[in-house]
Amino acid sequence: MTGISRTHARRILDSRGNPTVEVEITLESGATGRAAVPSGASTGVHEALELRDGGQEWGGKGVTKAVDNVNGEIADAVRGLEAADQRALDERLIELDGTPNKGRLGANAILGVSLAVAKVAAAEAEVSLFRQLGGEEAVTLPVPMLNVINGGAHAQNSIDLQEFMLVPAGADTFDEALRVGAEVFHALKALLHERGFATGVGDEGGFAPDLDSSEEAIEAVLEAADRAGHRDRVAMALDPAATELYEDGHYRFEGNDELGDGMVQYLARLVERYPIVSIEDGLAEDDWTTWRALTEVAGSSVQLVGDDIFVTNPERLRRGIMENIGNAILIKVNQIGTLTETLDTMAMAREAGYACVMSHRSGETEDTTIADLAVATGCGQIKTGAPSRTDRVAKYNQLLRIEEELGDRAVYPGWDAFPRFVR
Repeated sequence: MTGISRTHARRILDSRGNPTVEVEITLESGATGRAAVPSGASTGVHEALELRDGGQEWGGKGVTKAVDNVNGEIADAVRGLEAADQRALDERLIELDGTPNKGRLGANAILGVSLAVAKVAAAEAEVSLFRQLGGEEAVTLPVPMLNVINGGAHAQNSIDLQEFMLVPAGADTFDEALRVGAEVFHALKALLHERGFATGVGDEGGFAPDLDSSEEAIEAVLEAADRAGHRDRVAMALDPAATELYEDGHYRFEGNDELGDGMVQYLARLVERYPIVSIEDGLAEDDWTTWRALTEVAGSSVQLVGDDIFVTNPERLRRGIMENIGNAILIKVNQIGTLTETLDTMAMAREAGYACVMSHRSGETEDTTIADLAVATGCGQIKTGAPSRTDRVAKYNQLLRIEEELGDRAVYPGWDAFPRFVR
């Protein structure tokens, strides 16, 4: 009896204290599933629309309209549908909304229902979510990308590039990778404290020091890794969030003023100088020509991840594949709005030889769906913040539970997750 009998949404708060949507689904059998929807800060203009109330309450970020849409029109439309048929459920939601960006009902309303249905289907089947979605072949744990220094829109500090991620690819298991990451994180805190920097954390749990440059941030992380005894086991990943730096054809950051070619050369120099395995959003979301140039220059030596340019959208990804833009895609379920569309986009990427990186948002909750989804899809990489703040650590803890459940079957890809990187 997997028919949906009740759909209920409520307003909860995300990790930044802003409202977001949580949805509970109950089946005719009594099984229940609950999902919470994240929210981004540096959001791409091509993302599915997150419906907000406007006005003065909650600074205009209220979600009463989205909650009402779930409890009214959506609840009526999905009543009686089989939770086990995710695709039919998601297609019904897309049809019901009727807009190309889910702007009528809200992507936050639709996604909450989509993810809650996946969870209740797993509960009804009495299996873990990763097993429900991925079957018996889901055994690969992801390499974590831990955002240990926050800048840009994620912190009020002097660093304009947004994320400096520690990548413990040299570990043998996920559990060991998390230990390496945590030890380097604590060594980094001590290093920053010694140098007189504040060690408060940004939106994604990383430190937010007022360093002089992005290069200094990279070097601080690598020095911390050396102090912790893990220098040969870690690499770096960057997310400049270049759309935030782009204005009138120029990339302006930390005293630099670069045209597209200059930005390409800047990133290429970083790759040559430091052990960088991945660069996400190195260029702006609609700067397709320069993206192609960056791919030609650096695509054979580093992972180039499209986030704002692709927004987990199959149509934008298809264009990127045809035009040789990047070689990887960031996966954020709330950019597209349903689980089925997310999985279809990942399938398209894999078929074209693009890597997939599962990702959180800067405004998170304790929901751990993306941890299960990373294992279910075998994507091999996940970014979900520093080993700090419960909203981030919850995902890592869920991956530890999954690794324990898999036992000897668990696979940790390590350096193989980054085939372009040569140590």
